[in-house]
Amino acid sequence: MVVAALTEIAGSSDVVERGFVTYSNAAKMELLGVPAELIDSHGAVSAEVAAGMAEGAVGHAPVDLAVSITGIAGPGGATPTKPVGLVYLGILRKGRAVRTERHIFPGDRKAVREASTQRALELLLGAARAG
Repeated sequence: MVVAALTEIAGSSDVVERGFVTYSNAAKMELLGVPAELIDSHGAVSAEVAAGMAEGAVGHAPVDLAVSITGIAGPGGATPTKPVGLVYLGILRKGRAVRTERHIFPGDRKAVREASTQRALELLLGAARAG
């Protein structure tokens, strides 16, 4: 959804190189290099995995800036400690420290996905402006 939003803008090919959809744990490990131990110890929905995903995107693509999203959009998948709406985002500019954010977005699956996308775009814009 993030790449779709970015590529709606004419000329986006000047700044958008690629996107990774790593929905499964296997994809996170294979495409982004997120260590299995990180997923096993913290869970796929965690700040640590969001950071690993952003680091992996920068490490596996010729890019300077990456954002990652991992979360529970619902309606299922929640646990007592990880409710529906829990989302972690990671943002990384090459050569800097990765940052993560934790949110619990309200609403149904569509609302959680849209809020996650919106926040990811805001993080990208802020990081791009900060240079």
